[in-house]
Amino acid sequence: MSSYDVIVIGSGPGGYVAAIRCAQLGLKTACVEGRETLGGTCLNVGCIPSKALLHASHMLHEAEHNFAEMGLKGKSPSVDWKQMQAYKQSTIDTNTKGIEFLFKKNKIDWLKGWGSIPEAGKVKVGDDVYDAKNIIIATGSEPAALPGVEVDEKVVVTSTGALELGKVPKKMVVIGAGVIGLELGSVYSRLGSEVTVVEFLDVITPGMDPEVQKTFQRMLKKQGLEFIMGAAVQKTESTKSKAKVHYKLRKDDSEHVLDADVVLVATGRKPFHDGVGLEALGVQLTKRGQIAVDAHWQTAAKGIYAIGDVIEGPMLAHKAEDEGMAVAEVIAGKHGHVNYGVIPGVIYTHPEVANVGETEETLKAAGRAYKVGKFSFMGNARAKANFAGDGFVKILVDKETDRILGAHIIGPSAGDLIHEVCVAMEFGASAQDLAMTCHAHPTYSEAVREAALACGDGAIHM
Repeated sequence: MSSYDVIVIGSGPGGYVAAIRCAQLGLKTACVEGRETLGGTCLNVGCIPSKALLHASHMLHEAEHNFAEMGLKGKSPSVDWKQMQAYKQSTIDTNTKGIEFLFKKNKIDWLKGWGSIPEAGKVKVGDDVYDAKNIIIATGSEPAALPGVEVDEKVVVTSTGALELGKVPKKMVVIGAGVIGLELGSVYSRLGSEVTVVEFLDVITPGMDPEVQKTFQRMLKKQGLEFIMGAAVQKTESTKSKAKVHYKLRKDDSEHVLDADVVLVATGRKPFHDGVGLEALGVQLTKRGQIAVDAHWQTAAKGIYAIGDVIEGPMLAHKAEDEGMAVAEVIAGKHGHVNYGVIPGVIYTHPEVANVGETEETLKAAGRAYKVGKFSFMGNARAKANFAGDGFVKILVDKETDRILGAHIIGPSAGDLIHEVCVAMEFGASAQDLAMTCHAHPTYSEAVREAALACGDGAIHM
């Protein structure tokens, strides 16, 4: 029977990063994974394949709408869906094989199969049982079910099925206007589908800055997406090739039906820890089914830790990665730390949307005095040259100290630009610190500096 210092259950972003960091710190480490490939949901059926399709469909959009104006004349490319799927798969393969290489490099054993914890200090994989001084549960999440909606991953699909459709549908209905629904909805809209988004609430992307929400929805509508807001889906009916979505408008209880070739259910995700054996171990769960942990990510069972989507907090790959590194530090006797106030969120549509820290609503609710600095990408030379002038950067700062409290960006490369603000917040910087930092011209990042300047005497180019 093999013995390890640490066994990680799950090889998603949280799990594989935790395993690598444990090995780097001198701990004998193994990682349990039941898929044929490492990387979990994110690399196999989530973040990475969806970004491949987002990139490919954006290139098509550029060819159809902007090439001619730049003097690039000729017939717009047609969509070879089979080849696009092959490109997506090659992207997945490159990344998953990369993790296999990192496991070998760091001498981490891959225990192939589904893991459970029969008792403290032991992990069972298939018929084999392994000793572990410490166990990290990083089993991730799965799509949340919706009453009255039966998923078959062919006509009524989750994000997993939406990434592997046999063809581009003529009509797609997306249930849920969150990150997953809008990203995949925009992919198929660019590829020629008629996409209708049905959302229970009156706003898209719940929890984001309201000004961003309105601007974002307006941009997506301009791109061809239709929205039905304040609609409660009652049920779906499907055949082998068609579906009907029944919904009721909350404002007047009127009932309606939408026809679709494909229905994407994107109503969120829930923690996945089935079969791990938590109840017998005395591991406690929250009301939302998340594993309860202390400040060091340890569960009620000593020596058993949990990270990522199975615990509280945003279900984000990078949040799980941070926790993976931190829990490895804790197990190795060091000080692991995650600053939950500086975890960015990104939507990889076009334009991208990114945020970090406080919103105006959270600051108002807390009674904090703040200032807003805002700058439109229409004042950014690089953005205008690249047909990307829509959107803005908004920075929120403490009214007295000028310390940066949050930022919200909708525009080109927002997912990359947000990290300048993240670093500034990590170091407790003020808006003036950002404003006094020289930014190369012409770059999108100048819009961040201008928003910082707008927190003081005012932006230069607006």
